[in-house]
Amino acid sequence: MAKDRRVAVINQKGGVGKTTTTANLGAALARMGKRVVVIDLDPQANLSLHLGVDAAEGSPSIYQVLLDELTMEQALRTTETPNLSLAPSNLDLAGAEVELVSAIGRETRLRDAIDAWIRRHQEQHGEHPFDWLIIDCPPSLGMLSVNGLVAVHEVFIAVQTEFFALRGLSKLLDLVSLVKRRLNPSLEVSGIVAGLFDSRRNLSREVLEELRTYFGPRVFKTVIRENVRLAEAPSHGKSIFDYAPESNGAADYASLAKEVVARAEAEDAPPSVEAAQGA
Repeated sequence: MAKDRRVAVINQKGGVGKTTTTANLGAALARMGKRVVVIDLDPQANLSLHLGVDAAEGSPSIYQVLLDELTMEQALRTTETPNLSLAPSNLDLAGAEVELVSAIGRETRLRDAIDAWIRRHQEQHGEHPFDWLIIDCPPSLGMLSVNGLVAVHEVFIAVQTEFFALRGLSKLLDLVSLVKRRLNPSLEVSGIVAGLFDSRRNLSREVLEELRTYFGPRVFKTVIRENVRLAEAPSHGKSIFDYAPESNGAADYASLAKEVVARAEAEDAPPSVEAAQGA
């Protein structure tokens, strides 16, 4: 891959599938042979529990990384999925919003930690430590979410195809624009993941059409169908591929991962001879 891909999965609304998407897209990419790191930036630690990691308070977590007490590699845990590593969260992170307010470089703590990790790994191994890094941001627009947005190149917005799906998105897009102007010029909203889709319901189809009208090609062609197995998997500490590999949820996230990789490879590909001559 020509460059490392860093993605923040975000929506200020809770319960829209951010954590489900981070866990299962990460697992799907890892199953494709990509080296994937996911970061749990939510004090509720749902991503950590989803992937079977219970980081007790005081144990290595992303909280200590933000406070410069640990390096990224010291906070990482392995998961049941080969190629998939996790920087876990716990309730300690709830205090980070307050503790970072007066900290020097508070908005760039996570980016600085990731960049330093990349430099160390390149010096030791001659390559990046990951192909994909995906951050599960909390359902708020505070300092933790800002750190997540500053640390990445692109944003995936997770939405559910139900009433009020677009409500509040303007505020979220304003935050992304502000971070882009002030702190991270490379930041782009590059993908919209539509979930809880039921093709039998008019509302699901209407909301999906609204999303496609509003966001155009940024809405992934793959939609995540309503699937009880996706809801059950986190309580077992497993990705959908380990919990219910034959389910619609597994099929949908495998399809999404292929689409995500295809987009990335198309962006990284050199321009064709015809395009170069036309320029």
